[in-house]
Amino acid sequence: MRTDRLPIFLLLALLLPACASQQTLRPFVSDGCSLFPDKALIGDANWCDCCLVHDLAYWKGGTAEQRQLADQQLHDCVLARTGNAALAKAMLAGVKAGGTPHLPTSFRWAYGWPRQRNYEPLRPAEAVEAQQLEQQYRTQHPGYQCGN
Repeated sequence: MRTDRLPIFLLLALLLPACASQQTLRPFVSDGCSLFPDKALIGDANWCDCCLVHDLAYWKGGTAEQRQLADQQLHDCVLARTGNAALAKAMLAGVKAGGTPHLPTSFRWAYGWPRQRNYEPLRPAEAVEAQQLEQQYRTQHPGYQCGN
């Protein structure tokens, strides 16, 4: 191989993976409490808004620590809304088991990205994109509540 072409090959080898890893975040969507009731079947308890906030975190993804925080916040929100510790623990167990980024589900960690994305912080441009798409969602859904 000619050595004068080596820098070009090295540059391409470095740039191509970076280009391939660029993805575009899809607009935010939520199905409420995925595979779980959004509210009590009897009574007035409604925890769907807790799931909507949780979905927002899962949609954009991030680090494993951010996922743990989102899961704990879901637990705490459900507990505050219902006073039912067993329900909050059951939901926490469900998201811990089913929310892994390694499953091809519509509710996995970082589900807003078109391909599987492991635990990694958002790059600055990705964070801006996520913020813009969240704002777009909030504008279209001013109450930021389930069912609106």
